[in-house]
Amino acid sequence: LQFAVPGGLIGVGTKIDPTLTRADRLVGQVLGLKGQLPDVFSEIEISYYLLRRLLGVKTSDGGKQAKVQKLTKNEILMVNIGSTATGGRVSAVKGELAKITLTQPVCTEEGEKIALSRRVDKHWRLIGWGQIRKGNVVEIAESA
Repeated sequence: LQFAVPGGLIGVGTKIDPTLTRADRLVGQVLGLKGQLPDVFSEIEISYYLLRRLLGVKTSDGGKQAKVQKLTKNEILMVNIGSTATGGRVSAVKGELAKITLTQPVCTEEGEKIALSRRVDKHWRLIGWGQIRKGNVVEIAESA
């Protein structure tokens, strides 16, 4: 394979145990040569924008769509970065900046666009989007 383009499908043959790859468990994972992948982050600092109203959710009195509440400290969100979806806990909020501690480390770059979702009535609902400003990099141990 000389090159791959975004949106293009490629197949990769591995010697990974098939139980690890079943049921799309590797969706969102990043594969690349050693030393050529972006950093892996366990915590990200983002600038974000929230939607004014929730999409597809009516208020209890049957009126207009419900308003999106501001982010609060210790709130659990779903963070979509590329094709990776992971949970995150808001650890700090200041203006239009927030710090999110991820439940699983994510291989990404600063400047990457992200989507933020909140649990509303047992469903994840899109509440806004943002961009990664910086984060805590996880050091990857060298394997023998």
